[in-house]
Order: sequence, then C-alpha cells, then structure tokens
Amino acid sequence: MAAAIASGGDRPRRASPPNKFLPRIDYHACILAWIHDMPQSPPQTADVTRSPSTGAVADRLKFNGDNTFQRELRRRVEAHFKRNGHGQRDSGQMYLKTAIILAVFAIAYVLLVFVATTWWQGLPLSIVLGVAMAQIGFNIQHDAGHQAYSERRRVNRWMAMTLDLVGGSSYIWQRKHAHLHHTYVNIDGHDGDIHLGALARFSPAQKRHWHHRWQHLYLWVLYGFTAVSWHLHDDFRDIATATIGKQRFPRPRGKDLAVFVLGKLVFFGLAFGLPLAFHPLGTVVLFYAVTAMVAGLLLALVFQLAHAVEEAAFPSPDESGRMDTPWAIHQLQTTVNFARDNRVITWLVGGLNFQVEHHLFPRICHVHYPAIARVVEATCREYGVPYHANRSFSAGIASHYRWLRRMGRPDAVPAPLKPAPQT
Repeated sequence: MAAAIASGGDRPRRASPPNKFLPRIDYHACILAWIHDMPQSPPQTADVTRSPSTGAVADRLKFNGDNTFQRELRRRVEAHFKRNGHGQRDSGQMYLKTAIILAVFAIAYVLLVFVATTWWQGLPLSIVLGVAMAQIGFNIQHDAGHQAYSERRRVNRWMAMTLDLVGGSSYIWQRKHAHLHHTYVNIDGHDGDIHLGALARFSPAQKRHWHHRWQHLYLWVLYGFTAVSWHLHDDFRDIATATIGKQRFPRPRGKDLAVFVLGKLVFFGLAFGLPLAFHPLGTVVLFYAVTAMVAGLLLALVFQLAHAVEEAAFPSPDESGRMDTPWAIHQLQTTVNFARDNRVITWLVGGLNFQVEHHLFPRICHVHYPAIARVVEATCREYGVPYHANRSFSAGIASHYRWLRRMGRPDAVPAPLKPAPQT
C-alpha cells in the first residue's frame, strides 16, 4: 500500500489497490454522515469505520477495500484510553486552554480599541489579536465543530460558534470542512479546501493556467487574505449560490440562519462598528487588515502543510465514482504531519500538526493526539500502510513550496516521491 504514493506531476496519482484476499466493502462518506447524523450524546469510543449513507452531498464517492486495518487501529486506540483512564473529550486541559485563548483575545481587543493611541502600540496588539483569532479556530472551534470538545452536544455547539465571533460561519464550516474535506481529502471536485479556482493549482487533476508558473511566489501573499476573504466575500457567496466549490449544500434556516446573521452582525460590530466610535476610518481599516492577515496566513499555512505537500497523494476516482482504497487508507495517503516533537507548535495550532491522527479520529480532543500518534504510527508500520511526517515546520514549508512549484510547471512529470522522513 505504501507504494501508492506514486507519481505526481500533471497526472493524478492513483491510490493503492484493495487487498484481493479480503472482501470489498463500500464506505459511503464515512465521516460525512457520521457527523451529520450525530446522536445527542457522542459515543464514548473512537470510530474510523462507520459509513452510513446520507443525502447531504450529491454524487458521493465510494471507498472500497479491506477494513482490517481500520478495525485494528480503532481497537488499539480504544485500548489506549481504557488503559490510561482518560476520556476522549471534556478534558480539563482543554477547558483551561480555552480560557487562556479567549482571555488573550479579549485583552488584546480591549487594549487595541480602548487603550492604544499610537501605531507602535496598535501594531503588536493587532498581531497578538490575529494570533488569538487563529487559535480560536485551531483549538476551540475546530474541536467543537468535530464534536471532539465535549460529550455534551450543546457545549460543542456553543464552542463551535466561536468561529462566528471571529468572522467565519460555523454552519458553512461544518459542511465545507467536516463534511466534504474530511471525507474526500485531496479529491478534486469534492474537497473544497483544495479549490481556489484559477488562483492556484494544488492538484494534478486541476487545470493549469499560465500564471500558475509563479504560484510558488505569489500565493504566500494571497494566503494572508484568507480571513479577509472569509469575512467579506466567501460566506456570503456560498450562501447566495448554495454551493461550496462544486458541491451544493442546503442554505441555513431557522436557528442556523439566525446564528449566521447574528454572528456576522457581532463580528462587523466588533471589527468596525465599535472601533469607529474611537478611531478614524483609516486607522480601523489598517489594524483590521493587520489582524486579519496574520490570522489568515496562519490558518492557510497549517492546512497547506498537511495536504498540499509533496508527500501527500491526490488520487482520483474511477469512472463509476469508486476509490481504490478504504477510507482510512485514503486519509493516510493524503495527509502529512509536521513538527510532531515541537510542543509549542502543537499547543498553538491545536494539535493540527498531527493531522494524520485528526483525520483518522476527528472526534477525539486534540490534546490526546501526541499520545495516540505512537499507536497510529506503530499500527501503520505493522500493516505496511503509509504514515507521513515532516520533521519540522520549516521542512513542511519547503515541501509545500516545492509542490506549488511543481504544480505550476507546464510539462513537469516528477519521479515517484519518497515518503517524508519520520521522527
């Protein structure tokens, strides 16, 4: 299976074939439906194998193959939690972390709006506020959106709405990220997170434009506009068109619509309304831009280092809409960890440098990722399936740079890629 991380370039790379000695099974949007039809009380144990059907996404792909690896991995991770006596959610460590992040966000905002009177006071406060916004997304909202924050659905819902506080939409995120991205990672036309239209080419299956020749240079600047785009354009476009990338989704109604509207009103009030009562328009726009661009750059980079790198595969379905591998193997082929030994980065990015563990067990709180990573890696090694990890943040950046450059070339057909070095 590890050999399936093969050729990149302008030809989509195919995932590895299923085990011919074991029965074929279908995985109908494994995590998509599981999250969409979440019970009132989340189950106590991790699950990477459930695959009920759902009508949330049209033209679903099917994942086929042997699920022995998935079952054994699930069993070993469950055994880890039983052995250590820890719950998978409602962690005291996570609640403390939430308090710290929200306190930093509130203090930085108050000082920036009500205390700062010079640019040299406002600039560092804007940077801190931008980092805090990204941390709310990485840590609080992300776990809650995946039902990994708490066993109580109401707590997850309230914590997920912290994204609305900082200008996003928890409703749209749930469908774009938790539904589409987590089920169809790196599959062009299904994973909205690799679709930037004509701005970028992340997948060999995407059309190349002449300006992509320089995407390894200009995209770093555009990444800074990620949050600005969300705030001022993307969410409104998605609601107006009822589409995310190439996939349709139901527009919010009732309480969901109320949260969307109220969230936008609160955010624009905090970002522009209240500051304009104390500062000139130019000052407000300047420091909003600094804050949003810091947050946007951080948010974009963490995603790109997990999926848009040389070590990740970009497989395509066959003509009947079937993938060659089980869902768990697909996650492992398309996802890459980075900087696993750096505790500071792990804390700041909400464990999303352990993207492999997150994609396999999205309903486990991220504070447990470093521990279960040892279980996941050992199981992958035993079963001969890929487990990719770049040693450091800089190694991930370099890999992403090389991948952007490769996807921008008109005639590049690179040699088969080597797995990332692991620690």
